[in-house]
Amino acid sequence: MSLDTLPRAARSNHRARPPGRRWRSRLDVKAMPYFLVSPYFLLFAAFGLFPLAFTLYYSLYDYDLTGTVEWAGLGNYTALLGDDDFWRATVNTLAMFIIATVPQMLLALFLANALNKRMRFRLALRMSVLLPLVTSVVAVAVVFTQLFARDWGLVNWLLGMVGVDNTNWRAERVPSWIAIATMVDWRWTGYNAIIFLAGMQTIPRDLYEAASIDGASQRRQFWQITLPMLRPTMIFVVLNSTIGGLTLFSEPMTFYNGNPDGGSQGQFQTVAMFVYKEAFREFDYGYASAAAWLLFLLILIGAAINFAFVRRIGGTK
Repeated sequence: MSLDTLPRAARSNHRARPPGRRWRSRLDVKAMPYFLVSPYFLLFAAFGLFPLAFTLYYSLYDYDLTGTVEWAGLGNYTALLGDDDFWRATVNTLAMFIIATVPQMLLALFLANALNKRMRFRLALRMSVLLPLVTSVVAVAVVFTQLFARDWGLVNWLLGMVGVDNTNWRAERVPSWIAIATMVDWRWTGYNAIIFLAGMQTIPRDLYEAASIDGASQRRQFWQITLPMLRPTMIFVVLNSTIGGLTLFSEPMTFYNGNPDGGSQGQFQTVAMFVYKEAFREFDYGYASAAAWLLFLLILIGAAINFAFVRRIGGTK
């Protein structure tokens, strides 16, 4: 907009403003937003991009604790693709991710919908769903290890009441997946429910009032109003859960007393545990770096698939 198109008072104020003041005003408008968000990007570059690039660099070398640094090219990646232990850990990770995430999303969604209604002690109930998250993961592992104990665990006792024989939850592959997925769901369902609840709070109440006047039941309002309007929040939660699920480490690690083997035959070893084992027990940092990068690519693929799936459910092309 030129000065001739401005009102006379605005033109006079613009001309009367000193050049230095105009420059500072322009700097405040254009540069200040970048200055305010720069700390995040600086920290991300220092603790995110640099370690990522550093890991990529050493994944191309045969690098161990003794100081051996020899060029390996894609040798570490080729060895990983033929490593049965790595593929077993990948299958374990994907299986526990699916078993844990699907029920977790459904439970969190319906829990948030229940907490969004008017009820007594609503604030206390909303705060209580975060209690599992603030509990120490070691304490959680101790409790769940006792619950899933083979001979005297509560879960086997309950299953025995319906005629199911005792299950060795840590020695068998699928039962160990279920036990660890249950631990993950207990810790993170409330967290996701609070995020869903925050998204539900942004939905205009007028939509529900209009739907009630038209005779729509609460169930129909949930499917026709809540879910479509909650799509951006669902995308965030699903992507966040994908990253957390594919980097699963603490729960299976503590489930086996801090041993990264993931059971006697690696039946519940995740890729993150595999990376930890290769780096800090075998001291093969180049091999571990290559595994970490393959895990990074797996997360990107999983996030892209889940993102497209959630957008399709929400009706967005």
